[in-house]
Amino acid sequence: MKNLLTDIAGVRVGHADDATVASGVTAILFDTPAVAAMDIRGGGPGTRESALLDPVNTVERIDAIALAGGSAFGLEAGGGVQAWLAEHGRGFRIRDAVIPIVPGAICFDLLNGGDKNWGRYAPYRELGYVAAAAASTSFALGSVGAGLGATTANFKGGVGSASAITPDGVKVAALAVVNAVGSVTVGDGPWFWAAPFEVDGEFGSRGWPEAFTPSMHAMRIKGGPAATAVENTTLAVVVTDAILTKSQAKRLAMMAQTGFARAIYPVHAPLDGDIVFAAATCEKPVDPLVGLTELGMLAGNAMARAIARGVFAAKALPFPDALPAWKDRF
Repeated sequence: MKNLLTDIAGVRVGHADDATVASGVTAILFDTPAVAAMDIRGGGPGTRESALLDPVNTVERIDAIALAGGSAFGLEAGGGVQAWLAEHGRGFRIRDAVIPIVPGAICFDLLNGGDKNWGRYAPYRELGYVAAAAASTSFALGSVGAGLGATTANFKGGVGSASAITPDGVKVAALAVVNAVGSVTVGDGPWFWAAPFEVDGEFGSRGWPEAFTPSMHAMRIKGGPAATAVENTTLAVVVTDAILTKSQAKRLAMMAQTGFARAIYPVHAPLDGDIVFAAATCEKPVDPLVGLTELGMLAGNAMARAIARGVFAAKALPFPDALPAWKDRF
């Protein structure tokens, strides 16, 4: 176990980003199509192919997921991932036609200091292609890919990941792009809200403060009173090797959202577009009631850990007035 999304066999992750633009793309590829669904809790989401993932709709499996910065411009990243898959003959087959199925979602990073004057064509389609081509079982965390330009209320955000395994050997893993309106730390201190779920010092072993004060519970949001509904979003993917139906994958996504609440304060606000994709590679049986409940519990824990790791691993952007990284201060 590498404590990454790619601890699930048949899953690969690739990043591509542009330091001048201060934005990028993260592509999650499945070696064989995965059963998938999604759950949206934030009030300002931006998605591609989200209707397809509704359990009542026909297509059961997907080939990849594209996560990007760039707000609505970043939705083009899915086209780049799709192009790479098409070149490799991957996709949903309808007689002689092959259509790669690539849902996706975006977060807002247009005001982070990078040069967004890219002219007629935004760079995200090309970045999506490069991210797909780079996908492997090892990948970086922090200020990379879709997390390059991500921020939170008080520290630089980024890409995090974590994994877990049930006593029966079923694996579940999470990846998060942390661009939250809220804070991932308790107050402005070194403690992460996700501290009770930390494994093996994966985000610094700081625990919680000896005592909580009222100021620690005060709301810290990106933009303060001027915060808007389009500037923030935490994007996440949870994958398991369990055999799940589309409806069960939806339930897994819903339970994984509890990890957001364990790691971000406040969360699921009208100012966020928080989204969880859930996918199943369908290798191992799981009990549909108690087993799925345990899997969802671990998915929520892994999600909280992934969110904390994304901030813990991040590096500050090299622009005036850029938010500090957690490691810059602690």
